[in-house]
Amino acid sequence: MQTMKKIVKGAAAVIAGVMMLTATPLTAYAGEYGYTYNYDWWGDVQESPDFYSVCKVFTGSDLGLETNLKSPDGIFADGDKLYLCDSGNNRIIELHRSAAEKLEVVRIIDSFTGDTDVTTFSNPTDVSVAENGDFYIADQGNARVLKLDKDLNYIMEFTKPDDNTLDPSLVFQPKKLAIDTAGRVYCIATGINKGLIKYEADGTFSGFVGATKVQFNWTDYIWKKFASQAQRAKMESFVPTEYENIFMDYEGFIYATMALNEDKASKTDSAVRKLNLLGNDIIVSNGEWGLNGDLYWGSGGGYEGPSIFTDVTVMDNDIYVCLDRNRGRCFAYDDQGNIVFCFGGNGNMNGYFRRPTAIDSIGHDLYVVDALDNSITVFVPTDFGKQVYNAVEQFDLGEYEKSGQSWENVMKENGNYDLAYIGIGRALLRQKQYKEAMKYFELKYDDENYSKAYKQYRKIWVEDHIVIIVLVILALFVVPMVIGKTKKIKHEIDTADIFMNVQDGEK
Repeated sequence: MQTMKKIVKGAAAVIAGVMMLTATPLTAYAGEYGYTYNYDWWGDVQESPDFYSVCKVFTGSDLGLETNLKSPDGIFADGDKLYLCDSGNNRIIELHRSAAEKLEVVRIIDSFTGDTDVTTFSNPTDVSVAENGDFYIADQGNARVLKLDKDLNYIMEFTKPDDNTLDPSLVFQPKKLAIDTAGRVYCIATGINKGLIKYEADGTFSGFVGATKVQFNWTDYIWKKFASQAQRAKMESFVPTEYENIFMDYEGFIYATMALNEDKASKTDSAVRKLNLLGNDIIVSNGEWGLNGDLYWGSGGGYEGPSIFTDVTVMDNDIYVCLDRNRGRCFAYDDQGNIVFCFGGNGNMNGYFRRPTAIDSIGHDLYVVDALDNSITVFVPTDFGKQVYNAVEQFDLGEYEKSGQSWENVMKENGNYDLAYIGIGRALLRQKQYKEAMKYFELKYDDENYSKAYKQYRKIWVEDHIVIIVLVILALFVVPMVIGKTKKIKHEIDTADIFMNVQDGEK
């Protein structure tokens, strides 16, 4: 049974991989099936009840700004505060969130004081705020990362890394950043593909971390060996991929997104990495289809190719949501790499986007920035979404029975939601109901968790039947020995009788 599943699973993966790598884009993509959807074990699109609904769309006029937003790029959530990089207007807007549908402007930050030549911003693309209130701003147009105190006094700035491997003519253009609790700065800069730029709290450049693996094609590699110098110059270089964005979660891990190469991407590739302090990728990807957004890259409306995760945000329940700027969608994954939801699209209606650039979260609410629409869209979970979040968080708290019940409620609303079956199975597994857990894992072809449950079920079965097993084993050895011994004794007796009869006859 398990062998057959693996064969079917492998065939499905191969077929999906072929479809994703084909030179001719598919004529349909997931968005045609509904606003919110999921992928099942077979890779088929399954419609789903909406996970989120639009609460409100904020523009400059909705926020009471005299000057409308212009090409907003980055957003940072801190408690009940939101900090928006209004890049086109060279300013940062501090917002207070009193409710999901209410955002109020606290202050407009367009300048600061201190001992530096330039005290204004030029195309600020990202902002982060430390626990003590210090601001860290990617001031891209001024080729620096600024550090200001909460009263907007200049503290220091981080400039181009002093590294002899970088092109001396390269202009430092920081675009995204994150800070840890020790005040270290991790930065992404345009044109630098060696990984994240790391600065110590005192401003010292301490190296690059988390460089992506080099992707190359063997045929191109071999061809370069025989090509002329002019031909090699025209060919694509084998260099690491630049990161698109980064996010520091509550545990201090960095989630980094990157764009996949359309010619080389496959269903096993991941467009998201989770980096520890050493820069090693420790993300878990146990889902069937990897962490790369849409499986099918149909062309339509000028959009084609793989999803491009331009930003990511991580909630306290370890569910992370990636923003696809290619087709304007949100993709969420749990801590095991399973798809939680997919929704969105390109368009002018509420809940759709024209050029999404940034995403962040407060609790379960999502805030998505649209650079072309010059707006912030606030999404709040529906009842269906709340049920899923309840199930996930109850499991994390060790409330496995409640988690199982919540997953059952989810399954009643969406019987095609694979994560509900897996969630019930995991809850039963933690409650040591291994046989029942195996049934749910089997329904959704979750062979890894099925193996875990089967291993424990087999162990308990052996412990419960150990006496019978021992007796059977003994019987298998003792009975043949007894039979053999009996036959030997009988043979000896028969031989002795014959011998005695022969002696009597001789007498």
